[in-house]
Amino acid sequence: MVKSKVLVVGGTGYIGKRIVKASLAAGHTTHVLQRLEIGLDIDKLQMLLSFKEQGARLVEASFSDHRSLVEAVKEVDVVICTMSGVHFRSHNILLQLKLVEAIKEAGNIKQRFFPSEFGMDPALMGDAIEPGRVTFDEKMEVRKAIEEAQIPYTYISANCFAGYFVGNLSQLGTLVPPKHKVCLYGDGNVKVVYMDEDDVATYTIKSIDDPRTMNKTVYLRPPENIMTQRELIAKWEKLKGTQLHKISISQQDFLSSMKEMDYAGQVGVGHFYHIFYEGCLTNFEIGQNAEEASALYPEVCYTRMDEYLKRFLN
Repeated sequence: MVKSKVLVVGGTGYIGKRIVKASLAAGHTTHVLQRLEIGLDIDKLQMLLSFKEQGARLVEASFSDHRSLVEAVKEVDVVICTMSGVHFRSHNILLQLKLVEAIKEAGNIKQRFFPSEFGMDPALMGDAIEPGRVTFDEKMEVRKAIEEAQIPYTYISANCFAGYFVGNLSQLGTLVPPKHKVCLYGDGNVKVVYMDEDDVATYTIKSIDDPRTMNKTVYLRPPENIMTQRELIAKWEKLKGTQLHKISISQQDFLSSMKEMDYAGQVGVGHFYHIFYEGCLTNFEIGQNAEEASALYPEVCYTRMDEYLKRFLN
């Protein structure tokens, strides 16, 4: 089988570096965009050089130089964008729209574009509360541009990254397990989907040249990683051999806590509300223009959350 030529934009980021690794592991010719604006960011430069040592090709380009983006895109079959907005309205949407224009001009009919999403499906978040709603609206604006340009695409909905939602038992404001007490969102019985970030990358790369995922949304919902917050906590308690004191937070009290927070905190609370109170990750059936990753690729041995939690044991 002929391997794809892949360009990763945002390859030094949280998900991007994993996408690069998974693409190389799968044997794809992997290009990583090296932005001319990197300046004195030594950590990013060293990561890029490590990608090069592993076999990736570094491609210099700039979002302020349209021609350089077009030339970078012409070299590949697939573009995966993993730039993060980090909860703030930023240049992310503008940069992705520039990337869409470059892909359109390159005119490579084999091209497939994966925009920077990897979380909740923005198409299902039309009623999201402010200020977090802006992140979904921006993603939908990028989708609109992609589809109007008739660029083949795949959207990845990866749900809750384990690094941010599992080790901390889904507690806001920390990344490690609580020692004595844990807050429950409501009764803690809403179904959530937790994903190891390396598995997100593996499933993404699996889908890049699969005709079944063309012009569709791919949901990452492996059955053993669909669980309630209570079930997640129980896994930790079993591993640790201890019981945590559980404090239930009502929907009203949880939303009221936004008043004391800065913008980023309010966005975080809004997203947690939709996930843990409304059940936005699991309260719908996967429709006709979508696929579920673990069903498409049963050969992937994805990380279960009790295994993930073992790294936090003393």
